[in-house]
Amino acid sequence: MTDEQQPRVPASPTGTPLHPRTQADKQSSPLFQLGQVVATPGALQMLKEFGVQPFTLLNRHVRGDWGELDDCDRRENSMALIHGNRILSAYSLERQDGTQVRIEKVWIITEADRSSTCVLLPREY
Repeated sequence: MTDEQQPRVPASPTGTPLHPRTQADKQSSPLFQLGQVVATPGALQMLKEFGVQPFTLLNRHVRGDWGELDDCDRRENSMALIHGNRILSAYSLERQDGTQVRIEKVWIITEADRSSTCVLLPREY
């Protein structure tokens, strides 16, 4: 059910429309549309090697868990939700390879017009 289809209740005494969903529900709701979801072969291979399902990262991305971004990029994403700019998330994947810990990064980028979202490796950008 989309936000527009959600049943509405009368406005509060302050004039703010009330919504039957709780704040916790809102936080778990998607913040934007992903559009067509695509992934590069390199990203799909990396996710497979690390045992990570793409949906897991896409779910985090669309709910505002941007992963390992600096404060500036987080602010840019917050502004992108308002102004319709591109949204970037960066996630580190980690696994033990024998005695070595292997860490790889995966990016997810949703285009400004929300027509598509791509899962890719930074080196593929």
